[in-house]
Amino acid sequence: MSDTPEEKKSPLREIVQPFIDLVHAPRALWGINLAYVIEGWVYFGIILYLAMYFGESVFKGTVEKPDVPAGWMVGTLTAGITIAMFFLGFLADKWGVRRAIITAFCLMLLGRSLLAAGPTFFGAGGWFSPVWLFAVGGILLIVIGYGMYQPAAYAAVRQFTTPKTAAMGFAMLYALMNLGAVLPASLAPFRDAFGIPPTIWVYVGLTVVALASTTIILSRRTVTRAIAEAKAEREQIEAEETKDAAVDEKKPKGVEVPLAEELTEHKPSGIVNWLKNHPLANAKFSYFIFCLIPVQTLFAYVWLVMPIYIKRAYSGGWIGQYFEVVLSVNPALIFILAPIVAALSQKVKVYKMMILGTFVMAVPAFLLAIGPIPWILFTYLFFMTLGEAMWQPRFLQYAAEIAPEGRTGTYMGVAQLPWFLTKVIAPLYTGTMLAHFCPEEGALNTETMWFIFGCIAICSTILLILAKPWVGKDFKTKAA
Repeated sequence: MSDTPEEKKSPLREIVQPFIDLVHAPRALWGINLAYVIEGWVYFGIILYLAMYFGESVFKGTVEKPDVPAGWMVGTLTAGITIAMFFLGFLADKWGVRRAIITAFCLMLLGRSLLAAGPTFFGAGGWFSPVWLFAVGGILLIVIGYGMYQPAAYAAVRQFTTPKTAAMGFAMLYALMNLGAVLPASLAPFRDAFGIPPTIWVYVGLTVVALASTTIILSRRTVTRAIAEAKAEREQIEAEETKDAAVDEKKPKGVEVPLAEELTEHKPSGIVNWLKNHPLANAKFSYFIFCLIPVQTLFAYVWLVMPIYIKRAYSGGWIGQYFEVVLSVNPALIFILAPIVAALSQKVKVYKMMILGTFVMAVPAFLLAIGPIPWILFTYLFFMTLGEAMWQPRFLQYAAEIAPEGRTGTYMGVAQLPWFLTKVIAPLYTGTMLAHFCPEEGALNTETMWFIFGCIAICSTILLILAKPWVGKDFKTKAA
């Protein structure tokens, strides 16, 4: 018997083909990607400085331990963004992705302008001072804008891609955001020379660029054509699968969806049915997304802990002086690793990737418990990033593709709820941990701090392993 075309496909071809498919993706998808790179640059650039912004420009000299309220304010922004996604994700479905994204950029532009203007015009002042009120107003506008933006961006990827390009489309979007997160390192000398508030003004200018590029590239005509082409190809594939199913009397293979029938079988006709058919009403689905909270705390530490930790624990050297450059290692590696890992793991079950990825991401935290040693810091960043690339993009794809037609933005918002809880919980203790184990003045004991953080993160892997016989059996494997 001769080999089938599938059997003849080489491993190299399987890796390269998703990239080839993505290159031929519509112009609208690349319009989303360009804005996402710029937004990644702005978002991560500002959030990298935010704890220092509040500690040095708002609360310094007005409270005893500025690290603690600074952490609370950063948590207000990050947690607020996620809960905003929960409530505002539907706007992408209602308005259309183009209008939602442009509106989001306008709100974020105004919010970032207020954030930069406070210290520029008023200086430090503590709680309820003019600088604090400007910062809070800016945070509110950023929260609303970003709460609309990210669900809309992922909804756009789903609308603009086909079964051939979907997996790589989601992975590339995640990777391109992290490419943007590398770019704040380029402004490290500017920040070192002029300070944090002037650097935020630079990010205000970049938000203008993102808004302009989206408005120009993502025209109404471009969006309409991309959606129509992707829809036609999906319908053709579905028709072929339905025909094969009728012949074989077998259910066609679909995406990796746990309990998809239970989640989408009945459309809600009232509040009771809406609650019964809501994804969170399913115990297995809820367990799956909520048990990821412990490992997601490592994401929160990137802006709540790592900038201050590196600046203080490695003070006196270039690592401490240019902490932005060190932290750019994570997003730089994500940009490289996310699409490669996505291509290599397309046929690996989601649940297995969750276990392996969370383990690889969590364990390196224990390395930092050895002490502030440069090679250990970079080793941690590498393996933490590898673990992130293994599970995070696949989880985002899963969350988007389980959604019924026309409800992608809503489902993306719901899937972000555990991430919201992480952003609420982590700021409650990170400022205290820094003040106690990594103070601005006094003896450091960062080893204990990171050991505690490692114990928290590894809980996700343990919970996933314990529930595998219950939750894992409902996950199906799909060739991307």
